[in-house]
Amino acid sequence: MTLTMTGVRLTYPDGDRRLTALDDVDMTVGPGELVAVTGPSGSGKSSLLAVAGTLVTAEAGTVTVDGVDVSSLGQKGRDRLRRERVGFVFQQANLLASLTALDQLLLVAHVTGANRETARTRACELLDYVGLSAKSGKRPHELSGGERQRIAVARALMGSPAVLLVDEPTSALDAERGHAVVALLRDITRERRTATVLVTHDLRHLDLADRALAMRDGRLEQFAATTAR
Repeated sequence: MTLTMTGVRLTYPDGDRRLTALDDVDMTVGPGELVAVTGPSGSGKSSLLAVAGTLVTAEAGTVTVDGVDVSSLGQKGRDRLRRERVGFVFQQANLLASLTALDQLLLVAHVTGANRETARTRACELLDYVGLSAKSGKRPHELSGGERQRIAVARALMGSPAVLLVDEPTSALDAERGHAVVALLRDITRERRTATVLVTHDLRHLDLADRALAMRDGRLEQFAATTAR
């Protein structure tokens, strides 16, 4: 269960020129490892997650997810790999207002065609794992911000992902709730042996990561306080 990016390059059109989003990026995240990536807005962090999660195809370099070279797959293969082996947690929880906490997870199983009874058992186990089994019947407006983000984490685990990609999960939370969410991600990473990439502007929680990297102008480097400014 690893994520490897080697020599990855990605550019976007910007008028009559190309804007470099990722510039010869190398990164390996092993099973059970939580790697935090920080850096200023526009430095390439979101592009990094998009390429790692097979949402965007790199122009050069290789991306390997759980032993599979993404470049060897067609669109259907990438979609299947993303669905089965990659979990996403976004900046906003993006929960459906009309669904209970349990149903948010079961919706994933419905989309993937999983057995309903098996999926229900797994969803209940995951809600218990993130400490929200007592809130399984609650809808988003009845949950705190931290609880909604925990539901989003549980939802990302429904497919037993090898790679977990997390984008700014604490941006709408206070320090205490943010720390609790990152600590949960750390525990999940270790216990479930996922390769986890956490993109964050919040430097207060970097001590919970196994390693911290910084993006600047599309390049990835070891984190230092000055590189994150």
